[in-house]
Amino acid sequence: MSTPPLARPPLVKQGSFLTLHYRMAGPDGADIINTFHGKPATLSLGAGELSPAIEQRLMGLAEGARTSFALAAGEAFGERNPDLVQWVGRKLLNELGDPDEQYRAGDVVQFPTPDGMGQYAGSVQQVKAGGDAVQFDFNHPLAGQPVVFEVQVIGVL
Repeated sequence: MSTPPLARPPLVKQGSFLTLHYRMAGPDGADIINTFHGKPATLSLGAGELSPAIEQRLMGLAEGARTSFALAAGEAFGERNPDLVQWVGRKLLNELGDPDEQYRAGDVVQFPTPDGMGQYAGSVQQVKAGGDAVQFDFNHPLAGQPVVFEVQVIGVL
């Protein structure tokens, strides 16, 4: 009498639908996001919900796996691009949003994409004296930064 072979857990591959817990920490070790104490995340690998570098490291992990990996500066969210630090005139800001808005360094402002179908964010760096222009940084906040990504793969479909 032979015993049936044990079923192998499914592996993460391109297009997999995943349920997972994850934690991302910045260079100071502080959590940027952590789902381990709440509801797990669900996502489709290859849909752009995670950076390509993180998705690449998830490939081949088995359902039930728990691991962490370090991503070098710039690997997870790209290098900082100085061309993405730009001055935006108050006239355009008034057209896109609330003309009475008072911008302060550190504020994060949502802008519509040119096609109007999405949004992107810019972080206020400084406001020109007189308030007629605001300097925004459109880089991802973690661009050029190393990150640690910890993951527990709960389910793979």
